Amino acid sequence: MPRTLAPGQRCRIHTLDVATGSTRLVHESSDVLYEAPNWSGTDLIVNGDGLLFRLPADGSGEPRPIDLPGLPPLNNDHLLDPDGVHVVLSADDGHVYRAPLAGGEAVRITADDGMLHFLHGVSPDGATLAYVGVVTEPGGSWRAPNLFTIPAAGGASNQLTDDDHPDDGAEFSPDGTWLYFNTERPIDGPARAAGHAQLARMRPDGSAAEQLTHDERVNWFPHPSPDGARLAYVSFPPGTVGHPADRDVILRTCGPRGEDVRDLVRLIGGQGTMNVPSWSADSRRIAFVDYPV
Repeated sequence: MPRTLAPGQRCRIHTLDVATGSTRLVHESSDVLYEAPNWSGTDLIVNGDGLLFRLPADGSGEPRPIDLPGLPPLNNDHLLDPDGVHVVLSADDGHVYRAPLAGGEAVRITADDGMLHFLHGVSPDGATLAYVGVVTEPGGSWRAPNLFTIPAAGGASNQLTDDDHPDDGAEFSPDGTWLYFNTERPIDGPARAAGHAQLARMRPDGSAAEQLTHDERVNWFPHPSPDGARLAYVSFPPGTVGHPADRDVILRTCGPRGEDVRDLVRLIGGQGTMNVPSWSADSRRIAFVDYPV
């Protein structure tokens, strides 16, 4: 089921200038819970109420639904295809689809393989997708998520991680040589408490994994800037398990190896705030959502 706002809660979509820290309110709603902005030229692409919307990033217009007939309700995992014409996205049926960004019929990419598929990355050439695969138990509980790649045209998946420590948010670097992700796996140090996710990266074949952050906070969804100079991510309070909504979180940036951590803005959010790549093409701004009461 699509997420909804609590009584008295608002949803606010912003853009933020990374150099100056100044923010612009793009849209505010007390009716629809919008999530996960992508930047498409001068527009933002967001989801809400199970649908996909486009709205001007300068705040000059209202969200306009993109007509994608026949799709199940969408979640907050959607990415722009590098061709600039298509969007790849995840739906609540647990599958990944590719559809025209202008609207139209979608094509399913993932197979009925017993997993739920949550899209997070598309390679710079558009040929490969990275997703989080989750096996559900007979009682409905989820096993620890692992990371996979799959050809964007469909076909056999390649499993990159296989352990009991949750991995999530895999996203390609702009040159395609790394996959950035968050993980609870102890890569280069002692075991951590359950839920204590940190940022990491590995080669797209799953090799050469290295941990990037080593702090007391819970760090999720590393998004490389288009110029490769910075990662933007969501930092949850210590002790957070998963990436829940309505928490006191910090949007941060760091260098591609985890160096030079910088706080951008503190807000009420988490889930939906910045689940997907949300940098502008010039690497100057990011888009995010907060949910104040």
